[in-house]
Amino acid sequence: MDNTAPLAERMRPRTLDEVVGQAHLVGKDGVLRKALAGGMLPSMILWGPPGVGKTTLARLIAQELKRPFHALSAINSGVKDVREVIEQAGGSGLFSRSAVLFIDEIHRFSKAQQDSLLGAVEKGTITLIGATTENPSFEVISALLSRCQVYILEPLTEEDLLVLLDRAMRNDSDLKQRTIELKETDALMRASGGDARRLLNTFELCVSASGAGPAIITNELVKEVVQTNAGRYDKQGEQHYDIISAFIKSMRGSDPNAAVYWLARMVEGGEDPLFIARRMVILASEDIGNANPNALLMATTTMQAVQMIGWPEGRIILSQCAIYLACSAKSNASYKAIGAAQAEVKKSGDLPVPIALRNAPTKLMKDIGYGKEYQYSHEGEDNFIDQEFLPEKISGSAFYHPGDNPREQEYAALLEKLWKDRYAEG
Repeated sequence: MDNTAPLAERMRPRTLDEVVGQAHLVGKDGVLRKALAGGMLPSMILWGPPGVGKTTLARLIAQELKRPFHALSAINSGVKDVREVIEQAGGSGLFSRSAVLFIDEIHRFSKAQQDSLLGAVEKGTITLIGATTENPSFEVISALLSRCQVYILEPLTEEDLLVLLDRAMRNDSDLKQRTIELKETDALMRASGGDARRLLNTFELCVSASGAGPAIITNELVKEVVQTNAGRYDKQGEQHYDIISAFIKSMRGSDPNAAVYWLARMVEGGEDPLFIARRMVILASEDIGNANPNALLMATTTMQAVQMIGWPEGRIILSQCAIYLACSAKSNASYKAIGAAQAEVKKSGDLPVPIALRNAPTKLMKDIGYGKEYQYSHEGEDNFIDQEFLPEKISGSAFYHPGDNPREQEYAALLEKLWKDRYAEG
């Protein structure tokens, strides 16, 4: 093993017996262990958080079955790369052993990219192993998902992580030469977040930071090392939420420069582009609403376009939308309206629908008056007739208050003209 590689790479398991955790998959009675023993393996999606062994498991599976192994990353691979691998693995006869194609972060593949895998998976030309940190039900197309088994990898426990540390100190050629005392491990555990790769690499940095003498690992040392190396974006931890919060607030605050900066932080950190797009769809209604109804169309189209185009070009689409939303007029009137209406529902309970508004599909319902007094609005002047649409108990309640922007002030003028005092903003 190359000692210039990070500790996590140097300690990568070489056999299934060396895998820590995931006993439900590769333990003595694990489902994958049994499948490997039988020499048969379905195409699969490995779903789990970072640093729990998805890539390692894929390599070991191919090794156990003595099959050719090809690895692609969805971040920098496209349909052309997939087809080249399939062509290399092609010509599989009755007694041949299909190649294993591992695609890391398969959720980043667009629909077209995922479609390119279907034929080879169906024919058995390749055994696909896709790795994802995102729910495959949402991120993998149904046609591909139906051809794969989904196996869930669990976060590593504190006990698992301590086993990894002990193994590293005993077996790594560099660490064996050092005097290392694990005086405290709480901060190491917190910094790892169940991620073996982050744990081992943070541990190695702490040992290096201790100088040439004995390395005494304390919570304080770990905090210093983690803060010094905090430039890395953590898509599973606190920074994930802090940066998406800064991104949303920058667009809400009409600052396109800040919005693009925080977007760049997420792009460089490997954030899921669909997560970013979904948050922009939410902002388009929550913070812009009817001040600019096109914002919701723009954001929704952006999410669809990112799914079709994939990465890395999808970042340009996200940037265009973020700038548009940041520069748009703003209103949270729709957001406040549904909140006020929900509060009223909780307060007043299941109030009866007015008789005039009830559906009357049967003769009995018509006979007892359902819908009898309803007046068809289009028969009135300006397609409007003044009538009550709320339950009697809360008649006259106002939930929607148009925002102070040109578009919604047009709504306000129209509502006041139609409803007079009911929609007059005083």
